[in-house]
Amino acid sequence: MKKFCAFAIAALAIIATIVYIGNKSFDAAADTEYLRIHVRANSNEQIDQSVKYKVKDEVVKFITPYAAQCVDKQSAIEVIGGILKDIENVCDEVLRENGFNYTSKAQVRSEQFPTRVYGDVTLEAGVYDALIIELGSGIGDNWWCVIYPPLCFTAANADVEYRSLIKEIIDKFFN
Repeated sequence: MKKFCAFAIAALAIIATIVYIGNKSFDAAADTEYLRIHVRANSNEQIDQSVKYKVKDEVVKFITPYAAQCVDKQSAIEVIGGILKDIENVCDEVLRENGFNYTSKAQVRSEQFPTRVYGDVTLEAGVYDALIIELGSGIGDNWWCVIYPPLCFTAANADVEYRSLIKEIIDKFFN
């Protein structure tokens, strides 16, 4: 009976934790829970803005499998920080293929972001950690989104699948 009670209490604690995490609101106080991505174009010339989106598409494809492995922001920072050179290589390849002679610079650092809405989630203005990718001079308009949690990967990227490790553990436990 004592073992059953201990098991029941542990199960309830796990369920309560999952409900809490699942219902946790995305607000300004949660700035530290996000790793954003910011791709800055070389300039505001149409050609630089156009290649920025091509670079963005390839970078998102490249980092998606890495981001899918991350279980928290710190692991996302470590994983992305460990592949910065590879990210630059992806960017530089797209730039070369499109006839540009400038290169990219990628780094993870803290920056001020304005308020941004991603579907049902609003991230308030504030300082966030981010993967910053500068193309050439990096002074043009930019594109930004969120790497962790993966808020910018939509149904349009049907081949992208993110899993919840906690949900998988619970499903395995109760099945």
